[in-house]
Amino acid sequence: MILERAIFAIKPGQAEEFEKAFAKAAPLIRAAKGCRKAEMHRGIENPDSFILLAVWDTVDDHMKGFRESPAFAEWRGLLGPYFAGPPAMEHYQAPL
Repeated sequence: MILERAIFAIKPGQAEEFEKAFAKAAPLIRAAKGCRKAEMHRGIENPDSFILLAVWDTVDDHMKGFRESPAFAEWRGLLGPYFAGPPAMEHYQAPL
């Protein structure tokens, strides 16, 4: 299992709209092959910051299976307009 962590900085004043867009986009990532779980959390100290935590079977399931799919293009189309900059994404190994 692989944990994906992506941090999204959202344009000021657009966090609520981003949350609504994620509600539409969430089924796209959750239905992807190898995606076990995907949840978005809003920052407390910085409410214009969000973190996506997704569990994948493999890095390839995320990077090739999802990111190279039409579903990712739709996902990005829904969320991208709210980004203040590129998301910071990394993968992590299964728990020790």
